[in-house]
Amino acid sequence: MTFETVSTAKAYGGTQGVYRHDSTATGTPMTVSVYVPPHKEGQRLPVVWYLSGLTCTHANVTDKGEYRRACAELGLIFVAPDTSPRGEGVADDPAYDMGQGAGFYVDATQAPWAPHFGMWSYVTEELPALVATHFPADMDRQSIMGHSMGGHGALTIGLTLPERFRAISAFAPIVAPSQVPWGEKALGGYLGDDRASWRRHDAVALIEDGARVPAMLVDQGDADQFLEEQLKPHLLATACEAAGIDLTLRMQPGYDHSYYFISTFMADHLAWHAERLR
Repeated sequence: MTFETVSTAKAYGGTQGVYRHDSTATGTPMTVSVYVPPHKEGQRLPVVWYLSGLTCTHANVTDKGEYRRACAELGLIFVAPDTSPRGEGVADDPAYDMGQGAGFYVDATQAPWAPHFGMWSYVTEELPALVATHFPADMDRQSIMGHSMGGHGALTIGLTLPERFRAISAFAPIVAPSQVPWGEKALGGYLGDDRASWRRHDAVALIEDGARVPAMLVDQGDADQFLEEQLKPHLLATACEAAGIDLTLRMQPGYDHSYYFISTFMADHLAWHAERLR
């Protein structure tokens, strides 16, 4: 499988790279951002996966996430994949919340999405194998985080694979996609009308169905325009309380849904991950 370097730049003593490769999970070229902090020769470093939100590519967090200083200080590799397959012949939707830029981290089973929208397999299987091959990654020390749609992805993947991910956190995640318009449209479109099949891609439903992790960290701005209709963090809080999961839910006064919010609390999240990745 090809793995091409698009660009590299030195940052905080480490290397910020952007890479492209042909994906078997999506049947398209995919682009991924990887930051490798300064380290000793032969040293293997823990990996933090960051999943982005609707309309985003790998570039949004790379350009605006302000993670490199903390990753350099903490010794963390930071991996940020794209949010969907893209290109000619890839299905799309005129709206921003479906199709290219909105893969929702599922393996689609429905037309016209199924041929390319294999984002669950891409993020959980194909890309980890490439990271393990091409970077000084300690794959026994992984954690996952994300924003909005990517927060949904981080929660569901982390809850499904607790033996792999030592820590899970999110910024303004879609915690119960089965109960909000964004999720109902995406899960129905990608997975079909059988709502039972949606449950493995719904963090609240996964917890209700027995998924367990020791703890999670979630930051949510109380001025987020999507808070009441799409995000509903109180549903996650209720599910975690009933399941005995230690959820730290921080409602941040005055913060919205943007990368100004994410970048403000990024270092907090990375420190939280690093503590659990020792």
